Amino acid sequence: MTQIEKHGFERLSLRLRLFLAAASVCWLAPLATAACLQPNPEGMGTHQQLGLPPCTFVWLFRTRCPSCGMTTSWAHAVRGQWLSAGRSNAGGAVLAAIAMLAGPWLLVSAVRGRWLFVEPNDRVLAGLAVVVAAITLADWAFRLWRG
Repeated sequence: MTQIEKHGFERLSLRLRLFLAAASVCWLAPLATAACLQPNPEGMGTHQQLGLPPCTFVWLFRTRCPSCGMTTSWAHAVRGQWLSAGRSNAGGAVLAAIAMLAGPWLLVSAVRGRWLFVEPNDRVLAGLAVVVAAITLADWAFRLWRG
């Protein structure tokens, strides 16, 4: 294995670069959208500013669903209001932080044609997904327990 291959600095294919650019948009577009929204002081319901209906889960069961407050948490996160973001939805706050790191990293890697700092690892990516899901479900369970 050459020094270049060992550190993941080999040139990325055009196809992969286009994929990375598209993936960066998938992370950055929700951040840009969240920046245009005012966080709802109730900790949830910010998504309604996008013309979406209130949460059906709340309407049916009179309690928040696991994703309630995610849009609000992102709206707080893009303003640097991390405590409020976590209070709205802890999983959403973690996901927003990941988006703030992943979006630019993917875009810069696509433009450079080489990975910036490090090549992604499937296990790390899967681990992050599990962590976000676990935090989201733990946050929801705590809210249900607290009443």
